[in-house]
Amino acid sequence: FDSKVRRAIVKTAAEAYREAMREFARMGTLDVWYAHMDADELYERMAHKASKSERKEAEELLDKARSKNSARAIKKLTEVVDGELRIVNEPPLIVPLREIVRQYSGMDVPDPDMHERERITARLLSHYRKNLPDDRRRLIEQYRGVDIARKVVGVGSVGLQAWIVVMEGAAEKDHLVLQIKEARDSVLAPFVGKNAGDTPGQRVVKGQKAMQIASDVLLGWTELPGKDGTPRSYYVRQLWDGKGSADLDEIDEDALEALAGACGWTLAHAHARTGDRFAIAGYLGKGDGFDRALVRFAQSYADQNERDYQAFLESLC
Repeated sequence: FDSKVRRAIVKTAAEAYREAMREFARMGTLDVWYAHMDADELYERMAHKASKSERKEAEELLDKARSKNSARAIKKLTEVVDGELRIVNEPPLIVPLREIVRQYSGMDVPDPDMHERERITARLLSHYRKNLPDDRRRLIEQYRGVDIARKVVGVGSVGLQAWIVVMEGAAEKDHLVLQIKEARDSVLAPFVGKNAGDTPGQRVVKGQKAMQIASDVLLGWTELPGKDGTPRSYYVRQLWDGKGSADLDEIDEDALEALAGACGWTLAHAHARTGDRFAIAGYLGKGDGFDRALVRFAQSYADQNERDYQAFLESLC
């Protein structure tokens, strides 16, 4: 998009944040806590100025998100081998534990039998189960782990461990896929301190539950020993739980502006639930100074990204 459209989109996000925070400052605490924007409301915002074909695409996006669950993950990420459910080996993105053992041993070692894989997976998840509330613990204890694999995830997790665990329930086709992601100390910790006793995984889980109106019911944390014996902290969640996102390569300016506004509202709600909504609203004020400042910052940040990328390309020559 040209610079005028980009500025309008950023301004919409900042304005939505500022106005939502002012509204939250006028609301009671419980009202703020329960406020939410559901998927249908988001669709209405994005479809307001959309064409018929664009509205159809938005509907398909919502349908796809609603169906993106463990059943779909099983269909995409596993296969049946000798009557047993196995995670597919698709290096470097997905590498089952059995393949990692072979790589590190340098030998074509036999694949651990199903009971051995269950034992390893059970050990990995035992601490996670203990940290769940009683009702969630009863839920997860009805499943048993049958396979585990390392899975490459997003850019923000480069260098951190990430695993997926396939679990089976008592009924046929009753499956669950969990993701175990390593957590590190926040980059803000040196400046604001850490909560005493909290592991990085606990911090992530507590933060998500505080900010989100509806977190994953199986969200939890655990610790596992690393190669050197030092504990590594992780948080655990369902791999897919109604997950969806807009296609930013295809989205038009009207839909992106609506999405930006929804993101601004959502961020304001998270901050209103966890911070001092009165102080934030007072700092932002009634005028659009904050909105214009964010527009300038976004432009300079985008320019900096382009300069950094160019420097990276030159360093490869």
